[in-house]
This record gives sequence, structure tokens and C-alpha cells, in this order.
Amino acid sequence: MADKHDKIRFPLWPYLNQPLFSRDAKLELNPRRFAYSWRIGLLERCWHRECDAKGPQQH
Repeated sequence: MADKHDKIRFPLWPYLNQPLFSRDAKLELNPRRFAYSWRIGLLERCWHRECDAKGPQQH
């Protein structure tokens, strides 16, 4: 059974802070679709982030 701290909860604050009157931004009103696209974006941001926790990498 997964620990309750391992799950990613619904991104309520980013959902509520979506730009309403911007032509460039995509407004998603469906909470399930928003959560799905937000998690995909989170995964992409984590994928591109450099890892500093391991220290200098050895080649």
C-alpha cells in the first residue's frame, strides 16, 4: 500500500490560478484534464531539471 505522502494530490492552486482572459494561455475547465496535463508538465519539468543531490558526476 502506498504511503499517503507518495501520492500527488490535485493541483488546486494552479487550477484556480489559470489565466482567464489571456489569448496565449490555454484555459482548462475540466479538473480531470487539468490534473492530467499538470502532471505531464510536472514530469517534463522534473525530467529536464539537473540533479544537484548527487554532487559532481563522474564520467
